[in-house]
Amino acid sequence: MPSDDFIVTPWHVEGEIDYDKLIKQFGTEKITPEILKKIEAVTGDIHFMLRRGIFFSHRDLVRILSDYQKGKKFFLYTGRGPSGHTHIGHLVPWVFTKWLQEKFDTNLYFQLTDDEKFFAKQDLTLEQTSKFAYENALDFIALGFKPEKTKIIINTKNIKTLYPIASQVAKKINFSNTKAVFGFTNETNVGMIFYTSLQSAPCFIEDRPVLIPLGVDQDPHFRITRDVAPRIGKEKPALIHNIMIPALSGPGGKMSASEESGTIYTTDTPEQIKKKINKYAFSGGQSTVEEHRKIGGNPDIDVSYQYLRIFFEPDDKKLKTIYDDYKSGKMLTGELKAILIEKVTEFLVAHQQKREKAKDQIDKFLLEDK
Repeated sequence: MPSDDFIVTPWHVEGEIDYDKLIKQFGTEKITPEILKKIEAVTGDIHFMLRRGIFFSHRDLVRILSDYQKGKKFFLYTGRGPSGHTHIGHLVPWVFTKWLQEKFDTNLYFQLTDDEKFFAKQDLTLEQTSKFAYENALDFIALGFKPEKTKIIINTKNIKTLYPIASQVAKKINFSNTKAVFGFTNETNVGMIFYTSLQSAPCFIEDRPVLIPLGVDQDPHFRITRDVAPRIGKEKPALIHNIMIPALSGPGGKMSASEESGTIYTTDTPEQIKKKINKYAFSGGQSTVEEHRKIGGNPDIDVSYQYLRIFFEPDDKKLKTIYDDYKSGKMLTGELKAILIEKVTEFLVAHQQKREKAKDQIDKFLLEDK
């Protein structure tokens, strides 16, 4: 069972997260079956990540959906802090955002916060975060977004657009507020203290409501944004949160771009994918084949199964067969890993080809400062 000793902040995730307790801690709302029915009624479909609780929590999602049904449209905003190479965990909210964009036929802004990662990481230079921003943008574009309705914002490159909005937000945030939310101290650099204002800016880039799909660890920034919004004459941003994607090494924390052995990068070769999964993927199996056949495995803690559930096996029937076979002992850990290796390899080989093509498209996606 999850422990009470978990930490979830925008810069640090640790421990086995109890998401029901996290909902209470953060003051968000659970995505209920009734909300899923409402989404399906509006879109005519339901994404497998919603069905499986990968997106589990929200703020004001019902308002956004109800207003949409009345003819009030919204736009989308998500992003990435470019502190390293893209890994498969980063793709989860992006893929879901693409589904939302297609279903609601709306604009999307993708923010790359190269400044924030420079402020937050002592060992990173602005040159490095700028390079990672470019690399991450390629992975985002490779998922098939269309430049006509999708714009990439890079903080240090688009400051002319962001700063006037961020200034409006910053004037309404005091230090005691950010200190209480983030635990800042007198040693915290002023870049970090100001940063929430810049992350808030894309929420108000259009004069209509926004829906933000994001990892739940980023919620504290937008808790502040939502408090500020009415005071600058804007509607509160709506949020939809996904769970943290575990590292290969298993439950506790999340996949990190800086820990190579626990991470599958979008640029990994088939050989690297196979080696990492076989060597590092946490197993829910038993210690011997005989014991596993007799007792069965635990797919609920097995990382290979979790990756299939979260991203790589969208077919519910196939996923249930894998779950049942592994739990009964019919399927061995090595066989489960082999399924994941095949799925990840197939996806990333195709993704890497699209990523190369994205190099010629990136200029079409970059937001032009006005």
